[in-house]
Amino acid sequence: MAYSRITETFDANNQAVATVKIPRKLVGAEKAAVVLLVLGDKYGGPVWTGLDDDEIRTVSLAMSGLGNLEAEEVEKLLLEFMSKMSAGGAVTGDFDRTEILLAKLLPKERATGIMEEIRGPAGRNMWQKLSNIQDQVLATYLKNEYPQTVAVILSKIKTDHAARVLSILPDEFALDVVQRMLKMEAVQKDVLDRIEETLRTEFIGNLSTTHRRDSHELMADIFNTFDRQTETRFLSQLDEKSRDSASKIRSLMFTFDDLTKLDPASIQTLLRNTEKDALAIALKGASEPVRTFFLGNMSKRAAANLIDEMGGMGPVRLKEVDEAQTGMVNKAKDLAARGEIMISKNRAEDELVY
Repeated sequence: MAYSRITETFDANNQAVATVKIPRKLVGAEKAAVVLLVLGDKYGGPVWTGLDDDEIRTVSLAMSGLGNLEAEEVEKLLLEFMSKMSAGGAVTGDFDRTEILLAKLLPKERATGIMEEIRGPAGRNMWQKLSNIQDQVLATYLKNEYPQTVAVILSKIKTDHAARVLSILPDEFALDVVQRMLKMEAVQKDVLDRIEETLRTEFIGNLSTTHRRDSHELMADIFNTFDRQTETRFLSQLDEKSRDSASKIRSLMFTFDDLTKLDPASIQTLLRNTEKDALAIALKGASEPVRTFFLGNMSKRAAANLIDEMGGMGPVRLKEVDEAQTGMVNKAKDLAARGEIMISKNRAEDELVY
């Protein structure tokens, strides 16, 4: 049960003889938060979708601060809303449960924005936040830190991320960091706390104002979402106005043809995560080299079946081909973001990380 105050009574000798716990009175958004926690995402979904952003933010903030509520308190609250209902059981309202629930009910960007606002900078896990920092940006910051501090930080983030950052650091400095990581023992909590606070105030806090995403990179991502005709139209017009910009955007774009640069393990993973109908439509409009690449990474039987399916579907609209190919590109990006495949533009210094 949630309590707001604990009082004690004393006898004539000033000895405590009883402890009285005064329940905290839940009001407004707190009551709504408890009900929504009990309903969960399955039955509470229609309620969440009916709320506007301000209401969601208010309820989410209340939910994240509830703490533990025992079954008795939950049942008492639910009886205010319903004349007959079985006990809902104990629930816990915290940041993690709130975030999981919002992620199931709202678009990703909307849920993330709300949680970022109610958590505040101090509420986020620093090591998870570092995993979203581009390799070059993190390496640029770390190269000015003490090697021992860098060793601690790299030991706390994902190994693939640490490897990429190490490869960017100056050789002598990176080797020093590696040697310190090899000799590192358990890091005391107060040391970790100081490092986290330094990262939060000196790095993360200033990141939004000191680092801006390259405009050509941003535009390349936008162009990636265009259909083929729109992409061609804009690039052709941009060629006339600024050939250098058009060329740079082309070099940064990740297209369906770039999927042929995936390594064998990555292409197999992509094929397993692609619907056969979508693959057939995408390859129907692909160039012969691209089609040969995909078929060559399939079993003979699967390739033969796919060829038969493409031959039997007749003419396919260009729009459908574009949608299928874009879907496969987006799927590849999602898999890369989860670390299941590696995406590259076939240039060692220009690896794309999503």
